[in-house]
Amino acid sequence: MNLTHPFLDIAPWDVDSDKLREECGIFGVIGAKDAAAMTALGLHALQHRGQEAVGIVSFDGQEFYAQRGIGHVAQVFTGNESFAGLPGSMASGHVRYSTTGGQGLRNVQPLFADLAAGGFSIAHNGNISNAMTLKRELISKGSIFQSTSDTEVIVHLIATSRYPTLLKRFVDALQLVEGAYSLICMTPKRMVACRDPLGIRPLVMGRIGDAIIFASETVALDVVGADFVREVEPGELIEVSPDGKITSHRPFGQVSPRPCIFEHVYFSRPDSISGGKSVYEVRKQIGVELAKESPVDADLVIPVPDSGVPAAIGYAQQSGIPFELGIIRSHYVGRTFIQPEDGARHADVKRKHNANRALVAGKRIILIDDSIVRGTTSMKIVQMMRDAGAAEVHMRVASPPTEHSCFYGVDTPERSKLLAARMNIQGMADYIHADSLAFVSIDGLYRAVGESSRNNGAPQFCDACFSGEYPTRLTDNADREAPAQLTLPVDKVA
Repeated sequence: MNLTHPFLDIAPWDVDSDKLREECGIFGVIGAKDAAAMTALGLHALQHRGQEAVGIVSFDGQEFYAQRGIGHVAQVFTGNESFAGLPGSMASGHVRYSTTGGQGLRNVQPLFADLAAGGFSIAHNGNISNAMTLKRELISKGSIFQSTSDTEVIVHLIATSRYPTLLKRFVDALQLVEGAYSLICMTPKRMVACRDPLGIRPLVMGRIGDAIIFASETVALDVVGADFVREVEPGELIEVSPDGKITSHRPFGQVSPRPCIFEHVYFSRPDSISGGKSVYEVRKQIGVELAKESPVDADLVIPVPDSGVPAAIGYAQQSGIPFELGIIRSHYVGRTFIQPEDGARHADVKRKHNANRALVAGKRIILIDDSIVRGTTSMKIVQMMRDAGAAEVHMRVASPPTEHSCFYGVDTPERSKLLAARMNIQGMADYIHADSLAFVSIDGLYRAVGESSRNNGAPQFCDACFSGEYPTRLTDNADREAPAQLTLPVDKVA
């Protein structure tokens, strides 16, 4: 997220991003012969969740080992020799974008610390929304921070807890944090995986032979050849010992879950299963709902690749308008958001996407994309279609208008920079120069995910980026959004 604070230095390209970006992906395995190599393979499958940096920490029964680097998994772990320094049957890894905390190796996870109870490694997907407040308190008491990541706050809370066991200290620390987290932690005695009480960020459990695996998405289990066991439940804390014993704890009581609905829209890979549903099928169904709600006479349905493809298929099937690839994407161009200067970023849009001119010329087209954030990329794509000779360009979006910032681990611009927060639908259409513009309704999105409608009194997902209804306190951001209040039970692990 785009937080301005002396403790939290923000990467310069965050300001220019025109897509919502997940903060990271996590993977962990215990009981595997080549745990680090398996972790790297799992992280390959989660590379879409973070392309800035990668790290792996392993444990061989005696010592912890770590390797971290800036870049993609394949750039940092270049072959079997890369894992010679990561021995052991337990390992965890992390791929990231920087939201809270900036670039640099000091913020690359998993983080590791030597605590009084022994070594402790932590990989975190999500965002602690009271991290700045907690950090000020910890520093005032003498804590010395080595990174600008909000994840390190959890480490210091564990270190300063007065409870006698590491597990109870861990739970005590989590009772103090607000926001979203899926965590994979390692100690000399066990691997621990947990989700926040609302289950905002995803985490699943799998098995391959005698090894137990945790990952952000089921696709990572598929890639390493593991069987899906189940999701880690919201508010659940799972311990796995080296002999394979699994113990489940529920230290947070019962709170109605609110998983992030944008996992279905964009974040998860389409070949993943989220909440028991195929992400690909849900995205197709979003397109069906969009076609029902916002039909338009046209000749072709064209996706903005690659994220708009499933919804465009659904829209075409429902509307009867042919689906065609009117935009061809080059897969050899880096993501546009990493260019901090406008000129370079706009040039990248053209290098990354090119109009299929022979198909588009003279046609009335419907462009399908997953979201509109600032609108700058949508404007370029619409203009590209017009330059290719399109007679009409209608934009349809497979999510409701993004009117609010996310504070739960998604790289969202400040609200003042979100197009939907500044303009109505017609104003947005004029801004991107589309003949018409429509978004799927929030009830249409819920129907696509399998709910009859959004229950305004108790929505089944976190949809705050659309509705502004935040499911937790936002202590560090109270002046930026008006959050709902949530009081969690304070039960402890027995």
